[in-house]
Amino acid sequence: MSTKRCSMLLLCLLPVVASAEQIRPGLWEFTGTMQSNGQAMPDMQQILGQLQNLPPEQRQMMEQMMAQQGVKLGGSGVQLCLSEAQAKARDIPLQDPDSGCTHEITERGADVWKFRFTCPDGQGEGETRFEGDTAFSTQVNGVYGGRPSSMRSQARWISADCGGLQPR
Repeated sequence: MSTKRCSMLLLCLLPVVASAEQIRPGLWEFTGTMQSNGQAMPDMQQILGQLQNLPPEQRQMMEQMMAQQGVKLGGSGVQLCLSEAQAKARDIPLQDPDSGCTHEITERGADVWKFRFTCPDGQGEGETRFEGDTAFSTQVNGVYGGRPSSMRSQARWISADCGGLQPR
């Protein structure tokens, strides 16, 4: 699978919606692992390494495309900026608005939220566990491209300053 497709799949399979009673606005970093049809997919470190090896023009084009979506590759994973309004609304816009995906939160607890999602090429369900206002983890299971898929991601708050990255 190509680096571009892997990174886009990872972005699509990130928790469809992550919400908590209170989470901090600012820069968040997401890391994760995926499996498709029982096979491990490249993890975030491998994808970042592959992107580092792209010719400078291709890498810049990929970074610009992602920045237009409010996404930056850095540190150990994918970085997103969460505005104060988004944090107060308890909603992190992790899915691409043009992806055609929809989601429904099926259970809301103080520390655990369960959800299901449908995308043009997949569907499934997941669970997000919050660890205070600076971290959460998500497990997603479903079918993507006709194959059973799963993903586990971790999110951690990095800073109140998004460093120029615009919220999605």
